[in-house]
Amino acid sequence: MENQDKVILLVEDSEDDIFLMKRAFKAAGITNPLFVVNDGEAAVDYLSGKGVFANRDEYPYPSLIFLDLKLPYLTGFDVLDWHQKQNGLPEAIFIVISSSNQPTDLNRAYRLGASSYVVKPPTAEQLIDIAKAFRIYWLSCNAFPVVAATE
Repeated sequence: MENQDKVILLVEDSEDDIFLMKRAFKAAGITNPLFVVNDGEAAVDYLSGKGVFANRDEYPYPSLIFLDLKLPYLTGFDVLDWHQKQNGLPEAIFIVISSSNQPTDLNRAYRLGASSYVVKPPTAEQLIDIAKAFRIYWLSCNAFPVVAATE
């Protein structure tokens, strides 16, 4: 069962990495709605529905969030920490995708609520392989929380 209606939010400041992620998603057959923000502050605004992101018909709450750690204004850690402290937001799966392979970063991301941690691969082909694995597990096998119509 494909979860093609699940919205994906990519939080990434590198235009090159955004291009590569979009390309990998397309090559992996991921057709879910994809929204992109370029910094941690914009990610918090998107998730909280503030400012330009206030219209949830136009900017629906994401089920899956790909989060870089090294971001302007607020880091990926700051975004995870902020999200963990919120009450009343729908559940979301955070997948950290970072160039850091430091155990301290990995452990901190998991402590702050990340569901997965992926080190950015060195080649576009490897990124496509990761996107394919993501599609199979997160979009085909994973069961998402059910959000009541009143929430």
